[in-house]
Amino acid sequence: MVDTLTREERSKRMSLIKNKDTKPEMVVRRLIHGMGYRYRLHDPKLPGKPDLVFPSRRKVIFVHGCFWHRHEGCHLARLPKSKLDFWYPKLEENKKRDAKQKRELSQLGWDCMIIWECELRNIDALTERIRAFLQSDKEQET
Repeated sequence: MVDTLTREERSKRMSLIKNKDTKPEMVVRRLIHGMGYRYRLHDPKLPGKPDLVFPSRRKVIFVHGCFWHRHEGCHLARLPKSKLDFWYPKLEENKKRDAKQKRELSQLGWDCMIIWECELRNIDALTERIRAFLQSDKEQET
């Protein structure tokens, strides 16, 4: 299938996609702030520049878009119908980079939590999951 946009139009459209301060990230930030927790944003000293950093707890939270980070089993993580030769490697590379960053954070003694975009549909369950993660002494995955 041929792209319906010119190279320049596609480039302009892709440049509009934000990598921080996204709607899902802002929802999570407001939720956590409302829970009484304070955090730092996008610490460039840590692998992957986590979205939220809790230095005193040595915990970080990433807010991932299901499409961009390949949330397995999620309908939002479907592959595009065109240009698979471009999209598949790009999205798989994102997934590999995420796993590497998570390993590096763990090796540095940081606990990591991933919040998926689709989880924002059930705020009550997400709130409990975040509270359990931030109050625990153990690593909480996914």
